[in-house]
Amino acid sequence: MSEAQRIGQLFMVGLVDDQLDTTETQAIAQFHFGSVDYTRRTARGVAADRALADAVQGLATIAATQRVRFLIAANQEGGLVQGLSGPGFDPMPSALDQGSLTPAALQSMAARWGRELHAAGINLNFAPVADVVPPGTDTQNAPIGQLQREYGHDPATVASHVAAFIAGMREAGVATTVKHYPGLGRVAGNTDFTTSVVDTVTTRNDPYLAPFVSAVRYGVPFVMVSLATYDQIDPQHLAAFSPTIIAGMLRHDLGYRGVVISDSLGATAVASIPPGTRAIDFVAAGGDMIIINQLGPAIAMADALAAGVAQSALFRARVDNAVHNVLRAKLAQGLLPCG
Repeated sequence: MSEAQRIGQLFMVGLVDDQLDTTETQAIAQFHFGSVDYTRRTARGVAADRALADAVQGLATIAATQRVRFLIAANQEGGLVQGLSGPGFDPMPSALDQGSLTPAALQSMAARWGRELHAAGINLNFAPVADVVPPGTDTQNAPIGQLQREYGHDPATVASHVAAFIAGMREAGVATTVKHYPGLGRVAGNTDFTTSVVDTVTTRNDPYLAPFVSAVRYGVPFVMVSLATYDQIDPQHLAAFSPTIIAGMLRHDLGYRGVVISDSLGATAVASIPPGTRAIDFVAAGGDMIIINQLGPAIAMADALAAGVAQSALFRARVDNAVHNVLRAKLAQGLLPCG
């Protein structure tokens, strides 16, 4: 792969209005972006989504990606966060309701939901949520509790159901993304819409990290890092830009070897930071794949990474390591030409 093609593998760009338009097609060809995601709720059903997925995979040419095919992702958690619906997709209960099932029952249901995604050409699910919301605080927790996105209110329940969801999706051939490390269950604001979201409680060895530990032990291929600040861990950086959280806690403490993926780097929480700085800081901290749903900032980020590679051999090595992590995950999904 050329350098530009390698850098392109570090990006997951949004499908505008969940369609593949000419602008996006041209951007993939020119900037070699290697993965895409659905950006809104779409109710057209499995057949139509499969047609779109096939069109996306048709862009995996030698010139664009060296025929490495695309990760195509959706937010399919359940309840209020079920991105894909319509004919062929079952309605999914909220994660809070899923948490009332036995882990075995949830695994079976997750396998069914995963088969629906697989039939639609979706190979990566931005789920499960491993955040633990303390009992009685749902209404105070905008990103998780208010939307019933948690499996329960104690680490053990959440951990067992996170593992079950991962296992069920794996049975169906769909990769999973545990989120939002190291947890959004004890914050007030939603980083999608709010700046300066701060967790003042979570520590490096916090019991509320248990669901993420469980997910890593079960071989989750993607871990999404949040855009909150954790005062007890690294008060100087948002989690996605924190070497302490990514390289220290996730890689070293948990021994995680999969893909570290950002929460959306187009969110309000980071909107005041120049796009290029966001990309450089995330990758330098140990991140591998950037979610960015807007093409303009995605292009600026790709240019910034290319400049960083040209200026620093150390940063070039970090980028190459990130690319290898992404390609290993794609190999596991059968997306490499040799696969």
